[in-house]
Amino acid sequence: MIKPGDRLPDIKLYEYNHDEGTCPIGPNAFSVRERCKQKKVVIFALPGAFTPTCSERHVPGYVAAAPELFAAGVDEILCVSVNDAFVMSAWGNSLQVGDAVKMIGDGNGEFSEALGLSQDLSARGLGRRSQRYAMLVDDGVVKHLAVEAPGKFEVSDAQSLLAVVR
Repeated sequence: MIKPGDRLPDIKLYEYNHDEGTCPIGPNAFSVRERCKQKKVVIFALPGAFTPTCSERHVPGYVAAAPELFAAGVDEILCVSVNDAFVMSAWGNSLQVGDAVKMIGDGNGEFSEALGLSQDLSARGLGRRSQRYAMLVDDGVVKHLAVEAPGKFEVSDAQSLLAVVR
């Protein structure tokens, strides 16, 4: 499993932005390592789009804390899930995340696997998914990582990460 001091893997993730009035092209692939280069980035991940804890607490917490995180020097907040970029975009729109949180698809689960943070939720009909976690990345290097115990939501929330960033 990735740990503080490790460099992020060079994996492609996907983002889909659809502004009304434009002809969208996408999803758009990017290297997570390149995107985090010379930036302070919060990456939080969760088991799935539109799931209860993720929709009711995890993402809204980061949207609410975004101004404080940005004021503390964070350049970008990425929400990653093993869903495709279209689903992540639709989910972000439904939660009205605006520019606070970028909704990122790890559709094949490659990023979660490379981090050693995937889990098998096949028994619940969800297949391979990401564990719930939050990390602070500075110039591509993990500075802090908080991984939730199965079924818990105690250490990867926005307020816990904000305490680390301050």
